[in-house]
Amino acid sequence: MACALPSRNSSATTREGELDGGFTIARLKYTGGGDWYSDETSLKNILRALRERGEIRVSQEQEAVVTPTDPEIWNYPMLFMTGHGNVKLSEDEARALRSYLDAGGLLWADDNFGLDKSFREMVKRLYPELPLTELPFSHPLFHYPSAFPAGAPKVHEHDGGPARVYAVVKGGRVLVLYTFDCDIGNGTEDAGIYDDPPEKRAAAMRFAVNVATYAVTH
Repeated sequence: MACALPSRNSSATTREGELDGGFTIARLKYTGGGDWYSDETSLKNILRALRERGEIRVSQEQEAVVTPTDPEIWNYPMLFMTGHGNVKLSEDEARALRSYLDAGGLLWADDNFGLDKSFREMVKRLYPELPLTELPFSHPLFHYPSAFPAGAPKVHEHDGGPARVYAVVKGGRVLVLYTFDCDIGNGTEDAGIYDDPPEKRAAAMRFAVNVATYAVTH
């Protein structure tokens, strides 16, 4: 059984240690022409790294795939999305995804070059009242279990400048996390898929573990 979210009528905060099942990550499948399935080996590698660390009970190392309206979405405290193109959500999908996030879920979007404009428009639809703002380096996500005092690691260059990490924050909790111009997903793929040095891949994995750890402790 996957690590489940509270029910839709519950205000309890998700804590992995209080739940019967272990943790896994679901990939968010969307329409619009974007390749939602890219970074195909990333999530299994992140889940394996979490299991090897031993701090988080991992139920399975294979990713799940859900759509925003899939009832199974409620079994996963963290969603991952990436791609190079457009993201399209119907009104029902937007409502369902916001309900999931408001109930304790976390959506991590990792820009794989070409996602930025469409993703930002999606976030405005989901939370018109909340801005997508850059996280300060003092945020806990940058400090546990690994320290990233200068922000997220940069694996690949896209738009120039440093890696950026944005978030939608509500009540002090990150609902939507957006890693921009850093390609964490590429950095956590199987060795040999990209010609990245080991130190970059290791840094990307440490940061991904930070994200997953934050998802199950906040």
